[in-house]
Amino acid sequence: MKCNRVQVRLPTLTLPTLLAFATPTTLLAQAITPEQIVSLEQVSTVALSPDGNLIAYTLTKPRTADEEFGRSRSELWIVSAAGGEPRAIVAAPQSADGPEWAPDGAMLTFAARPDENGETQVYGVPAEGGEPHQLTHSALGVMAFDWAPDGQSIAFTAREPESEEAIARRKRGDDVQVAGEGDRYVRLWIEDLASAEVRVLTPADKMVRSFAWMPDASGLALQLTETADIDAGYMWRQIFVTSAAGGDLRQLTETKGKLGDMAWSPNGEKLAFIGAVSLNDPLAQSVFMVPKSGGAPVNLTPNLEASAQSVGWLNDDTIYFTAATGTKQTLFSLRVDGSTPTAMAGGGTEILGNVSFDSRMRRFATLVNTAQHPNEVYLGNARNGRLNRVTTHNQWLDQVELAPQQTITWKGADGWDIEGVLVRPLNEVPGGRYPLAILPHGGPEGISYDGWTTRGLYPAQYLAANGYAVLMPNYRGSGGRGVAFSKADHRDLGGKEFLDVIAGIDHLAAEGLVDPDRVGISGTSYGGYFSAWAGTKYTDRFKAAITFAGISNWTSFTGTTDIPYEMSIVHWDTWWFDDPGLAWDRSPLAHIDGTKTAILVGHGMADTRVHPEQSIEMYTALRIKGVPTGLLLYPREPHGLLEPAHQLDFMRRMLQWFDQHVKGGVTATS
Repeated sequence: MKCNRVQVRLPTLTLPTLLAFATPTTLLAQAITPEQIVSLEQVSTVALSPDGNLIAYTLTKPRTADEEFGRSRSELWIVSAAGGEPRAIVAAPQSADGPEWAPDGAMLTFAARPDENGETQVYGVPAEGGEPHQLTHSALGVMAFDWAPDGQSIAFTAREPESEEAIARRKRGDDVQVAGEGDRYVRLWIEDLASAEVRVLTPADKMVRSFAWMPDASGLALQLTETADIDAGYMWRQIFVTSAAGGDLRQLTETKGKLGDMAWSPNGEKLAFIGAVSLNDPLAQSVFMVPKSGGAPVNLTPNLEASAQSVGWLNDDTIYFTAATGTKQTLFSLRVDGSTPTAMAGGGTEILGNVSFDSRMRRFATLVNTAQHPNEVYLGNARNGRLNRVTTHNQWLDQVELAPQQTITWKGADGWDIEGVLVRPLNEVPGGRYPLAILPHGGPEGISYDGWTTRGLYPAQYLAANGYAVLMPNYRGSGGRGVAFSKADHRDLGGKEFLDVIAGIDHLAAEGLVDPDRVGISGTSYGGYFSAWAGTKYTDRFKAAITFAGISNWTSFTGTTDIPYEMSIVHWDTWWFDDPGLAWDRSPLAHIDGTKTAILVGHGMADTRVHPEQSIEMYTALRIKGVPTGLLLYPREPHGLLEPAHQLDFMRRMLQWFDQHVKGGVTATS
């Protein structure tokens, strides 16, 4: 699922400021608690200075219990690449986003709001510290931004304003909402830093989804759609080029399906991008290249059993890209002649995020999480692949006892090798058989990584600390195993992909770890569908299920979601009305008769991806049938849970539901 860019605020700043890390009170060697989980701070973006000496990063920081409720803030920090105490540039209650170094490395820039009523602008602060100053002056504010390579201007995206006529009508109460009318398109702008002149590069009837400067600053590559809807952002992007001086758009190449990251070669002669191989490819996961002159793109990774996620250039003949490789993350290099990719770093216990290289392409900053900690800043060596940890937030985690975690493999349907992440029960007793909690990811093209596994909707370590074995399966249809694997559930949602999960339960039972008669499942989005499917179609295998933002009825879901094309064309390969029997047969509501599984249902009330009616339908049917159930509706929440109070509530209810219906008062037995 995609996330919108976070709006940030910038009241008067005092720079530089040194802040101590928050350290919740803990006892030695205690198990993790819900309160600690919602207090976790995580690095979300890194930017290495051109000389490789400084790393800027954003730190997602949840609100504390004594603050007004709301979503997490995004702080901005700088730390020496050699390590040491980080320096706060923008700290809570202020927020900043999108750190980027000026091409000469003298200035760190970021997006922020001057106050609660102001528009987001780009600000700069000297690398050595000092007061920030405003660089852009957009009347429409700034969404994403990027420095021109020559340092003379900044390109940024901004959304068209609401028309004065629409504002006047709304004030009169004439506020009817007409589908397709009033869509506000995002356009690309450039501000010349010397003159403060701002000019627009794209027309009002094109939606800018992303952009990348040419190395000589003469123009940009753009990903555009004809419409502003979310489905178009997934399915219908095309790549264009335009001059930085303005002028006609030229389509560079024709693509089919999803598009991801893109970058120009240093000489500006080639564009690399992450894309899909077909309209029904679940992910933009292959590395493509197209010359500046245009033409058909070349797939440089046609046989890659991984899912590429970001892309850049080491030199004119060598691309680098990050990719999900099973439950791991790996940084690869790739010659443009299409030779086999070479692993540069990762692939082990460190789960990499975005990478940012220095100007000599010798070192890179990245964010890394492991089974022991959420995302932190790491510095990597491009020559030998070594990764060194630079920051240590959440120091209190050193005093928390975490359960052992590992990647396991079993035989799924048709003998396929299926992977998953297993968290063993904390303080496991040899020979004991434990209740099992399945935590399926969403998507279905999501991925369960063998890194930090614990968050509000997926509290793996919390469950393990309370006597559960926890399995997070990467069933067929998941990312991380290449195109063929991610397409293997098409026209068969809830079919063999779910049998892969059942086989995982049987595998752990055969290993002697779990009791197959005490199994619960909890997932979100498509994972919520899996949970509802488990509790109805496979009710004999599950004592309890918790479905959050899950699909209960494929027909009504398709008519109420904001991604009907993405879900139907990509994953079903058909529309429900072309095969209504299949759509209904794979709906949990179709199998409500005979359900014995206790099913708890939850949803965010602001969810447009999976409408709350999906959960209300499910809950109502369960009540009518007399099945143990409950309905949790969380105000303000979109497709997930963002507010700490809601996350706390859900985790506590999850454990209570599982303890009551899965454990049933029974402890582990030998």
